[in-house]
Amino acid sequence: MIKNSKIETVIAGRTKDLGGFMVRRVLPFASHRMVGPYIFFDHMGSEELKPGQGMDVRPHPHINLATVTYLFEGKIHHKDSLGSDLSIEPGAINWMTAGRGIVHSERTPEPERSQGQTINGIQLWVALPEHYEEVAPTFAHHPKETLPEFQIGKAEIKLLLGKVFNHVSPVKIHSDLFYAEIKLPKNAELQIPVEGREAAIYIVDGSVSVEGKNINSYEMAVAKKGEDIKVVANENSRLMLIGGHPVGERFIYWNFVSSSKERLEEAKKLWAQGPKAENPRFHPIPGDDQEFVSLPLDSKS
Repeated sequence: MIKNSKIETVIAGRTKDLGGFMVRRVLPFASHRMVGPYIFFDHMGSEELKPGQGMDVRPHPHINLATVTYLFEGKIHHKDSLGSDLSIEPGAINWMTAGRGIVHSERTPEPERSQGQTINGIQLWVALPEHYEEVAPTFAHHPKETLPEFQIGKAEIKLLLGKVFNHVSPVKIHSDLFYAEIKLPKNAELQIPVEGREAAIYIVDGSVSVEGKNINSYEMAVAKKGEDIKVVANENSRLMLIGGHPVGERFIYWNFVSSSKERLEEAKKLWAQGPKAENPRFHPIPGDDQEFVSLPLDSKS
């Protein structure tokens, strides 16, 4: 905790190699596991994939959470066990509710694999409230033109999820949360009203002052709960705002998140059998059922 400040802590992204593709992992962090319902925050890239190179995140499972993918650059081909099959493109929001169980893969589309591309984006996990943890899985794609964009002073804001700044995203969610992309030109300032909720700001590029403390690229400033925060841009900057009301303690094992340790154990046993039509949680992905990621013997986020 930072004394005499509205800032609880500052977290620097830690570099992780996901099979030849680098990400910066911010959440979960040892001393700060969640911000509101957000339990996982990865910044993918910015990384240049040369012609012939690609990202291949093989079929893998989730339970009791929602995943959120948002790209600044590049494309990702998403497939899942519901039969969803589409290209995730910059500016769109892709919300996948795992609920009782889903399997999905993320790969570089063939045209981009052939010609190369730059990939840059954010992937989040949102812990579902307990009464939604075991709902039927769903996938929702919201094109960029469906998401609210507005200005406050010199700040350009795009609301991706939830409600903040008196605007509401059309994406169906399960708890009180918010997620926004904010572009601030040099010397511009923005007051962020969190309305009693938890909040954090991640700097994608640039540098800002949050309540007088300098926060640089690839760092997250976590505010003390309920504290409105003021941001001033030291240079032209892009930042992501996340937050919301907490949903309670959650346990993590690998790609599984749940309020129940017993449910995690059940999911581990079922995934060890592999995705099958008769598996009560994890079905195969149509068109991508020739391989899957094995259950790790030990897992640390």
